Amino acid sequence: MELKVTTLDGKASGKVSLDDAVFGLEPRKDLLQRMVRYQLAKRQAGTHDVKNRAEVSGSTRKFVRQKGSGGARHGNRKAPIFRSGGRAFGPTPRSHAIGLPKKVRALALKHALSAKIQSGDLVVLDKAVSADSKTAGLRKAFVDLGWSNALIIDGAELDTNFALAASNVPQIDVLPVQGINVYDILRRHKLVLTKAALEALEVRFA
Repeated sequence: MELKVTTLDGKASGKVSLDDAVFGLEPRKDLLQRMVRYQLAKRQAGTHDVKNRAEVSGSTRKFVRQKGSGGARHGNRKAPIFRSGGRAFGPTPRSHAIGLPKKVRALALKHALSAKIQSGDLVVLDKAVSADSKTAGLRKAFVDLGWSNALIIDGAELDTNFALAASNVPQIDVLPVQGINVYDILRRHKLVLTKAALEALEVRFA
């Protein structure tokens, strides 16, 4: 499979051939759904917490005699049934992460890349480089290219000027190739891969 390479000026810059084993798969929605669920669950903080009856402040003294009061038997006022008592079975800090085999995660990434190819939303960029860190020029280039909502993946090292300029453009994300992930690919309309990113992906999936 071949794709045309473009520059930020919108000019043609040759062609690249893509590996069908990575970009030519028939996308499976179930795999993509499992991967997105895995990512979203893993990034939850899980810091929610309440105080149980052992953690609230208060006396542990038995506040009413066992018999003769005409009421129920109680130990201390930190019991969950009392106002300002401890919470029973409340949330405690925990990890929300779920397990997903490494091979399934790698396959899901291939299916996400293949889905972008099928929908015609994958673009190969020659270089993601900017002469300065000004946003105005880069925004104009994105508008001319039709990238109003895009994820741009560069090589292992990002160009500092390009990353700074693009950070101020709404709905444009720039990531190094080691940060490529299924969720970000699917949440943006366009996927832009530089030639350096393609080379790194070939090595990764070799």
